[in-house]
Amino acid sequence: MAKFKSSTVAVPEVSATPGHVAVIMDGNGRWARRRFLPRVAGHHRGVEAVREMVKACLDRGISYLTLFAFSSENWRRPEEEVTLLMQLFVRSLRGEVSRLNQNGVRLRIIGDLSRFDAKLQALIRSAEELTAHNDRLTLTVAANYGGRWDILQAVNRMAAEHPDRLGLWREEDLAPYLSMAYAPEPDLFIRTGGEERISNFLLWQLAYTEFYFTETVWPDFGAAALDEAIQSYRKRERRFGRTSEQLLANSPMTGATVALGDSAATAAEPELADGKRLYA
Repeated sequence: MAKFKSSTVAVPEVSATPGHVAVIMDGNGRWARRRFLPRVAGHHRGVEAVREMVKACLDRGISYLTLFAFSSENWRRPEEEVTLLMQLFVRSLRGEVSRLNQNGVRLRIIGDLSRFDAKLQALIRSAEELTAHNDRLTLTVAANYGGRWDILQAVNRMAAEHPDRLGLWREEDLAPYLSMAYAPEPDLFIRTGGEERISNFLLWQLAYTEFYFTETVWPDFGAAALDEAIQSYRKRERRFGRTSEQLLANSPMTGATVALGDSAATAAEPELADGKRLYA
């Protein structure tokens, strides 16, 4: 069964820091074009930005980070670019999985993986198995993923297992079959690069998520930019169908001011048990 309930079924806990951040990493090509570089250079810099984002989430106590790396529609891009993206995906998995494991990060890959070659599928399984017991941060990478595909595959699997319940299904019946049944719904959705749409990403899961759009392209999105997004998130009133008065009456934070301040951006980087810097 799904570990977390839908926000339309039960009101989730809300805290000053989002527990789950989902990101559409947009703008790699524009970053490269502005510097008169090939598009692939932007994708390489985008991988470095992922590394920085993982570290920033660890430093801020964010438990889940979900990144939209390659949509099911991205196969429509030029064949040369798709090939380069697949090669970069393979190199990134090989190069980063050990680092992720050392820092307590669990890696999950969601999407229709059947379209990837057998070598890449085996690499994905190996990376997931290596990090399966880590619990400091769950990093989910959506690859060949689409929100409509996710809902459709969940319905098909549920119908195959419970054909006798046709017409009787509820939200909580479908939830265990979704790709991210292991995670709470995102609290904060970020899209970089100036576009303001969700592009078939987590259509079911983003029902009550707070959206944050920024002109900053992904290769330039670092810890300071994440703090700006969190500041914006903290100014939102997450009602989940309730009134403002109900929120005030039920909130343990009534009368208190929650602010990011300078500490999150300037605090000394935590150390691991062996004295090494976090995500070194």
